[in-house]
Amino acid sequence: MNNMTTENDVKQMMETLGRNAKTAARALATASAEAKEKALLAAADALWTNRAGIIEANKKDLEFGREKGLTDAMMDRLMLDESRIQGMIDGLKAIAAQKDPVGDVIAEWDRPNGLHIKRVRTPLGVIGVIYESRPNVTADAGALCLKAGNAVILRGGSESFHSSGAIHDCLVAGLKAAGLPEAAIQRVPTRDRAAVSEMLHMTDYIDVIVPRGGKGLVGLVQREARVPVFAHLEGIVHIFVDASADPEKAMKIVLNAKTRRTGICGAAECLLIHKDIAETLGRDLIKALVEKGVEVRGDAEVMALVDQVTPATEEDWGREYLDSIIAAKVVADADTAIAHIQRYSSSHTDCILSETPGNVEKFFSHLDSAILMHNSSTQFADGGEFGMGAEIGIATGKMHARGPVGAEQLTSFKYLVTSEGAVRS
Repeated sequence: MNNMTTENDVKQMMETLGRNAKTAARALATASAEAKEKALLAAADALWTNRAGIIEANKKDLEFGREKGLTDAMMDRLMLDESRIQGMIDGLKAIAAQKDPVGDVIAEWDRPNGLHIKRVRTPLGVIGVIYESRPNVTADAGALCLKAGNAVILRGGSESFHSSGAIHDCLVAGLKAAGLPEAAIQRVPTRDRAAVSEMLHMTDYIDVIVPRGGKGLVGLVQREARVPVFAHLEGIVHIFVDASADPEKAMKIVLNAKTRRTGICGAAECLLIHKDIAETLGRDLIKALVEKGVEVRGDAEVMALVDQVTPATEEDWGREYLDSIIAAKVVADADTAIAHIQRYSSSHTDCILSETPGNVEKFFSHLDSAILMHNSSTQFADGGEFGMGAEIGIATGKMHARGPVGAEQLTSFKYLVTSEGAVRS
């Protein structure tokens, strides 16, 4: 009986959030660019003013994470300090400074039948964002949805419950300061997993669901959602070191791509080395990774290069570690590297290190990942680094939004058709 009461309570709570979001979305659709900008800047100020409280809330989450036995990489994702709060503030200010996408004329043309047609950006409506441990998603997702004129319902992970709540309070303070509806950015105020199931079925209220997290979460959402989903799959990120790769560039890029932050989706997870440089640059790269504390799991040829390499199994290809572990393999040529990536990639981000234009062109044309890079660290696979201010995630599907999802990708469009009394013959 108690369980039934709890389920009913969650259902009613989600229904209320949905109704309020739908009402707020109508107001936001016509909100001025100035009001949205004011809300974002006021939220940024509130984050800094309340930074001590946010860090205190985060300590509770870190303690909860330790009790749950989270990995070091997951604990790193969860942790907030002043510099990371400043990062959220910078993201809010960057989003505020961007051109408002709503009402932007994407295309405009005249027809011989007398019609004048405009394709104009319009908000999606209500967005549901379901995410795991990283609490800064609260600020990024809330801000991006607001900028695009959408109401949002945020459901953060149980690990970041207190941090997300403190950040959400700052976003609401921004909405109040700008005179926008507080229900424009709502947070699910429970750790109960039943709330996720409810969100996935709220077709009357939610227009799009965005999952932000690991394969388990994304798979669950894609299997169970009746609401359309922006697919954000895991980042099985490959780097192919071609025979012509510049050794200095390669060393900097590979170490940065793997070790700068191992727990983000742009971290390199598999290193492919051209056979012609395996015993020179390849060996140097593997040694450098090992010296940085990275566990290298290699095929027989990589194991022959450096003693500390452990044998890779079939499960290591196509695996997202989000940890100080990388798979490594020697390949015959660019075609073999491309074939390996086509088989194991999650279509997130893949990179070639090469000074041979033809191989770069082949890599770019034959692979269909959302982000393809040349001589650049894969840690740049991020909406902020792409100039979007921040991102709600990296979409790996092929519909509508793809790659970093910023404010512009959180819009749809409508056609505005005018004439001087045109009728169809």
